[in-house]
Amino acid sequence: MDVVFTELSKIGDRLAALETAIDRLTMQKLVKEWYSTTEIAQLLGKAEFTVREWCRLNRINAKKRSCGRGPIQEWSIAHSEYLRIQNEGLLPISKN
Repeated sequence: MDVVFTELSKIGDRLAALETAIDRLTMQKLVKEWYSTTEIAQLLGKAEFTVREWCRLNRINAKKRSCGRGPIQEWSIAHSEYLRIQNEGLLPISKN
């Protein structure tokens, strides 16, 4: 009986790993016109705080847009900017 339970446990673990991998692949292949800082952070493997700082420091091209929570605005990053970041990296630090 222990052998059967062990094998079922292994199958369950493998299934969970496959579901996680599928979720990641689905997220990567989803093309949107605009991404939130959370989504870009996940796609690039960075912390959301880091992406928000890049926006604030103009290291990436981003726009503040309404998020549906009253006057609060959040950073939005265009798909074309996401592709530029992947291919070219961050913009240089401006010396203003």
